[in-house]
Amino acid sequence: MQLKNYSFLPLAIAIATGALVPGAASFAAAHAAKPAAQKKSAAVEPAPAPLAGQTAVAGGPPALAAKAWLLMDFDSGEVLASANPDEPLPPASLTKMMTSFLVEQALRSGKLKKDDLVPVSQYAWCRGSGTESCMYLPLNSQATVIDILRGIIVQSGNDASKAIAEHMAGSEEGFAKLMNAEAQRLGMTHTHFVNATGLPDPDHKSSARDLAILARAIIRDSSDYYPIYAEREFKYNNIKQGNRNALLYTDPTVDGLKTGHTQEAGYCLVTSSKRNGMRLITVMLNTNSAQARADQTRTLLGWGYANFEKANPIEPTAVVATPKVTFGKADTVAAGLGAPWTVTVPRGQKVSTSVQVQPGLEAPVAKGAVIGKIVAESNGKPVGEAPLVAQADVERAGFMLRLWQRVTGLFGK
Repeated sequence: MQLKNYSFLPLAIAIATGALVPGAASFAAAHAAKPAAQKKSAAVEPAPAPLAGQTAVAGGPPALAAKAWLLMDFDSGEVLASANPDEPLPPASLTKMMTSFLVEQALRSGKLKKDDLVPVSQYAWCRGSGTESCMYLPLNSQATVIDILRGIIVQSGNDASKAIAEHMAGSEEGFAKLMNAEAQRLGMTHTHFVNATGLPDPDHKSSARDLAILARAIIRDSSDYYPIYAEREFKYNNIKQGNRNALLYTDPTVDGLKTGHTQEAGYCLVTSSKRNGMRLITVMLNTNSAQARADQTRTLLGWGYANFEKANPIEPTAVVATPKVTFGKADTVAAGLGAPWTVTVPRGQKVSTSVQVQPGLEAPVAKGAVIGKIVAESNGKPVGEAPLVAQADVERAGFMLRLWQRVTGLFGK
C-alpha cells in the first residue's frame, strides 16, 4: 500500500504528553507511536520504586525510578554509577543500536555502500496495523542503505531493521547470529539477541552495562554516521516522523542515542551528552512512561556532571620512569606518555599514578614503542590507564659490548 501526503505533528509534543496531539490525520496518528502497548499510554503504569545505585562519590547517586540504570564515562569506559547494571532485561528498540552498528561497520568496511538498494519483502513490510514502529517502506519496493539506516535510528523502523537483516544475512535469524557475535566481541556478556527489532521474545535480553558498551562502540567506531543519532526527524515515503528521544529537543549537549518501549520492557532510553570536553553515557531501563525516562535521564546527567570532572594524571611531556634496557648502547630509556591523557574522577579527589614496565626490556627500543603502562588511581580505586612509551631510540650494542654486559651481569656488577 503506497501512502502519500501524510505528515506527523512534531514528535517533541508527543513525547512530552505521552500521546500524539489530536488533529493529525487518522493514519498518521495511528502510526507515529511505537508498538500497540504504547498506544495505551494514557493508562500509565505505576512507577518503579526509586532504585539507589553504587558510586565512588560520597553520599551516593540519586535514587532513580527505573529497573536498572547506569552512568558511564565515554573516554575510559568506566562505570561511574549504576543500579542493577548486569541484570538481563528486555531491551525493546534499544536492540536497534546493534542493528544500526552492524550496518555502519559494513559501510565502513565497504561491504555495503550508501546507495546500495535494499529490497522490502513481505516479511519485512509493515502492514499499516499501527502495532509497531515503522519507516513505512512500500511492499516490494527498494530503499538505499543510508535511508534504511536513518529509518532504523530516527524512525525506529521495524520494517527497515528486518529489510537490512535479510539483505545482509539472508534472514533475520541469520542476522541475529551476527548481532550475537558482535556482542561477544564487544564484551557484552549479559546479552542475547533473537531479532533485529527488539520485539518481545523470552530469550531476547540485554543489560544496562552491555547497552552502554554498545553505545560507546557506536560513538567511537561509527563517527561518520553518529550524527544521524542526533537528527530530530526523517521523512520517507512522504511521511515525516520525529525522533522519540525527548532530550534532543531540550538539551543541546545531548546527541544520541536511542529510545525503546514495549509492555515487557517499559520505557527505555540510552543517551549520550558532551559538556566541557567530558562525554557521559546513560542507560535507563524499564521506567513507566516516555516522560519518566527523559526526566530520570536528565537527573542522572545533571548529577554526573556536578559530581565528576576530568583530571590530567601526568603532563604529556613528563618523564615518569627510566627503565633499564639490556644489550643497548644506553643502559636506560626515558619513558612517559605518547599522547595527552585524561581520566574522569569525583570532583576534588586527587589522582595518583604507578608505572608498570614490561619485564626483560632489551634493545633495540624504538622511540614511541609501548614498553609498559601507567595506572591512575583515585581514592584507592583504578580510574584509568595509559601506555608507557619510550621517549628515545636505544640502539642495540655491538657484540663485544653485549658480551661484556652478560659477563658483568653474571657477577652482579
